[in-house]
Amino acid sequence: MTNRRGSASRADVMNPDDCSTMMEVRAGVDALDAELVALLARRFGYMRAAARIKPERGHVRDEARKTAVIDNAVAAARAAGIPAEAIGAMWETLVEASIAYELAEWERRRA
Repeated sequence: MTNRRGSASRADVMNPDDCSTMMEVRAGVDALDAELVALLARRFGYMRAAARIKPERGHVRDEARKTAVIDNAVAAARAAGIPAEAIGAMWETLVEASIAYELAEWERRRA
């Protein structure tokens, strides 16, 4: 079964260990990518909330928090047995994009 965009729904996705064709693998990857985008949309919603709550522009960037977020992701990656260095690099990009988005939202709300 496919959704409106033609990709497999979560219910149709097999466990990776049960996949025997590339079609099954790709369906799983596509479904997870859609879930990841939905989760990122929620995450950016929290950035909008932070922009609304933080009283000063200078509070948007918090290097200690950035480091903690990335360190947490790297630790979770290690625990999950996936490439921690790659996850750290992705989270660096994600956090910087989140900061840029939050800053733009902070400025937009006060324009």
